Amino acid sequence: MNKRLINILVPLISIVLGLIIGAIVMAASGFNPIDGYAALWNGIFMDSYTLGETVRQITPYVFSGLAVAFAFRTGLFNIGVEGQLIMGWLAAAYVGQAFELPAIIHLPLALIAAAVAGALWAFIPGLLKAKLQVHEVIVTIMLNYTALHVANALIDVISGGGERTEKIHATASLRSEFFQSITDYSRLHWGFVLALIAVMVMWFILEKTTRGYELKAVGFNKHASQYAGMNVSKNIILAMVISGAFAGLGGAMEALGTFENMTKLHASTGIGFDGIAVALLGANQPFGVLLGAILFGSLKYGGLNMPSEAGVPTEIVSIVIALIIFFVASGYVIRLALERLSKRKEVK
Repeated sequence: MNKRLINILVPLISIVLGLIIGAIVMAASGFNPIDGYAALWNGIFMDSYTLGETVRQITPYVFSGLAVAFAFRTGLFNIGVEGQLIMGWLAAAYVGQAFELPAIIHLPLALIAAAVAGALWAFIPGLLKAKLQVHEVIVTIMLNYTALHVANALIDVISGGGERTEKIHATASLRSEFFQSITDYSRLHWGFVLALIAVMVMWFILEKTTRGYELKAVGFNKHASQYAGMNVSKNIILAMVISGAFAGLGGAMEALGTFENMTKLHASTGIGFDGIAVALLGANQPFGVLLGAILFGSLKYGGLNMPSEAGVPTEIVSIVIALIIFFVASGYVIRLALERLSKRKEVK
């Protein structure tokens, strides 16, 4: 059994194990697992509307997962994706409602503003890490809460004391009448296409560019990279900035597609933190992140149908997701079992 096949089987087995134990939890709690999973399936694929909403739910998870994965591939642990996403959301919402421009200018400008806002928020821990050796985990965690309160304060100023920003102009919206017509007026928008492009961009940067090679090299061994003549500080900052840009675009998906404004947040959105799980499910690979986001977003949205159709509480879905993540995190055990099984077959 080759290494590539094992890498594919580990997450698949983790998903199956998570679903099986989730079924056991449902049965032990007095619920019918078949009805529960049928309701979950219907919540994802019941009709064109639910399918459109499922894809819409998946979209920001792709960006948050890419943000975490990009940082991890370059030797950094960006737990601040949540804060960077919030700042990107606010920047996109502000540009979308504050200016009246042609769509060909307005939408790209709002997207760029979101990416820049996320990048600038990530620049702070990147700079502190590169210049003062301050661990990025500590700084990014603190900046998550800072972003939450800064965003709420700025919404208060922008809206004149209101709870949310004004709705963005149509010229900055990612929504499309075409998608509405084929998905029974769901909130599906062009963001999912941008998410696919983002996956390709991350893959291209890391695998096909000299800069990507340097970023990975610095993450793998900064001392060896410095000895080879690479600018370690510059690459650390650049890695965080690119990661933050992905996160900021995730916020833009909510501002320009799903909600078309921004409301004051009383707690985190959860999307940035969920991006850690998505990156883990995708083994920090661009296309793996896409698959992880599809699974995560589908379970999140489909799970909303379980209480109404099967009487199963949504907490069961959270348990299933947690179990899947647990088995992926314990992938070494599964990998070891597969390798031993493969060796036994070869011996026979």
